Amino acid sequence: MTDATRSVSLAADVARPIGGALRIGAHLVTPRRGYTHHGIYVGENRVVHYSGWSRALLRGPIEEVSLARFADGRDVSIKSYPRTPYSPEEVVARARSRLGEDRYRLTTNNCEHFCEWCLSGQSRSEQVERIVSSVRVAALAATRFLKETFGAVLNTRPRTTGC
Repeated sequence: MTDATRSVSLAADVARPIGGALRIGAHLVTPRRGYTHHGIYVGENRVVHYSGWSRALLRGPIEEVSLARFADGRDVSIKSYPRTPYSPEEVVARARSRLGEDRYRLTTNNCEHFCEWCLSGQSRSEQVERIVSSVRVAALAATRFLKETFGAVLNTRPRTTGC
C-alpha cells in the first residue's frame, strides 16, 4: 500500500454498511494474487468495476456489484487523489456510463485504466507502467551485458574492401 491509499478493513464483515468511511466516487483497491483490483464506489455498498479476470480466466464486462463481491474477502483500500476534474457524482455517472462494456485488455483497458478514466479523464494503469518500465530496464541491462561480453568479438571480423 502506498501513501496515496488508506486501508479500510472490510475482510471480517464486508457486507455491513461502513457509514462515512466510503464516499461515492472513491477509487477502491483490493489485493489479488500478483496484482491489485480496482473499482469505483457508487454508494449503498455497490462498486462499478471492470470484472476482467477478477473471478476467472474469462474476460468480463464492466459491472456493478456489491462491495462484498468486489472485495472477495480481502481488505479494500481507498486511493486518494489531490484533485480531480470531476465531482463525486460525475465520477459515479462516468463509471455507470460504461456498464456492460466488454473490451477488457490487460495492458491497455483494465480495471485500473477504467478507474483512472472515471476520476481523471485519462486512461492509465500504474501497474502496467511499472511492469513496462521493469521490462525496459531489464532489456537495457541485457543489451549492455551482451555488448560488453560479445562486442569485442563482433567487432573483430575481418573487413572486406570494395573494388
